[in-house]
Amino acid sequence: MTRISRASTAAAATAAIAVLGLATALPAHAAEYSSPLKIKGVQYDAPGADSNKCSGGNAKNEYLTIKNYSRSKVNLKGYAVKDATGNTFVFRASHVLEPGDYVNLRGGRGTDSDAGNVVYRQNCNFIWNNDKDTIVLNKPGGAHADVHAYTKKANDRDGDGYIKYHG
Repeated sequence: MTRISRASTAAAATAAIAVLGLATALPAHAAEYSSPLKIKGVQYDAPGADSNKCSGGNAKNEYLTIKNYSRSKVNLKGYAVKDATGNTFVFRASHVLEPGDYVNLRGGRGTDSDAGNVVYRQNCNFIWNNDKDTIVLNKPGGAHADVHAYTKKANDRDGDGYIKYHG
């Protein structure tokens, strides 16, 4: 017969409380939102020297990948993407993502393509900062679908300008 001492019971209780304390101390942006769409990753620093010229610039190489993680189709119309300073892009046209499908929201000008999984912001200015920023994906009603803050130092260990969030 094994005896459980009060000391070991107290230690177990203290450990359980510590674990619960850590769970409640998580920052709000780490919360998982109940949305079928999530930010899969971001190329926040376009390769090469930054140039936001519409002709010959590299803003089109900065992109955000949004993926449908549900088992149902999702229409992006009305979803919005924002950065920390309030730069906003709203999906105005109907763009349906099949289950498991994704879209790359690119800077610069171009032709949107469902077949090519691309939507252009029709704006040659960069939206994501190269040192740190916050990416917010909002549902059509304004509720958060997904949020990620990043810093180049903490989140881009290989320095390639790309950060992966959801697989």
